Amino acid sequence: MLELTKNILKKVSFDAKLFQKELQKSLKWITDAEEIQRFKEWCIVEFGAIYPKIIKQTFNQLSTVKVKK
Repeated sequence: MLELTKNILKKVSFDAKLFQKELQKSLKWITDAEEIQRFKEWCIVEFGAIYPKIIKQTFNQLSTVKVKK
């Protein structure tokens, strides 16, 4: 599933809104903290030059939501 998500993010990376939407959706099903960290690092390497704010904001929101649960 993670590989599918990575492929989707690559395909929608031309559009910031689509990228953000797909990134948020992908984080809903990832529950393992280590997997989230690896995914975050991959996103930074692949898209950090294009969408650093979206990546940072989305993963920060995830941290906030998971802490509240």
